Amino acid sequence: MLEVLIPVIDRWSGRRTAHQQDGNAHLSLGDQGEEAAYFHLRKKGCMVVARRWRSSRQPGDLDLVCWEGDTLCFVEVKTRSRFDVATAESAVDSNKRRMIRRMARLYMSSMREQPKHVRFDIVSVYFNDEATADLRVIPGAFGWTEPAHRWN
Repeated sequence: MLEVLIPVIDRWSGRRTAHQQDGNAHLSLGDQGEEAAYFHLRKKGCMVVARRWRSSRQPGDLDLVCWEGDTLCFVEVKTRSRFDVATAESAVDSNKRRMIRRMARLYMSSMREQPKHVRFDIVSVYFNDEATADLRVIPGAFGWTEPAHRWN
């Protein structure tokens, strides 16, 4: 009985179990990465107009939306705590790209005037230690369509 009550009391009191803290640490790392990307893009002269943009019409979100000159950029941020076998940007698979495109269309449907240029960027953020972020910006990482697969 006590095993059942303790998690309920912990949730009610705001205390977190070790498993919940690990999950929150993962989310916290992502938040730190988005924050680092936000300030990096602003420093480069981009005007960030939306962070974590969502729509009630579709699931998903846009990490950052910004203007770089006359180009509207939809930026996906991927954060890792270390350099691994796979790059952070490799996590932006075809399903993720499809969701980002869908959300970009929704975002643009609410604009009074359509932008001349649109770009999809990825920012990879690596935290080698807790304070230092290594960022890699990939402008135009993907487009509005997926390339056709060729089978040989």
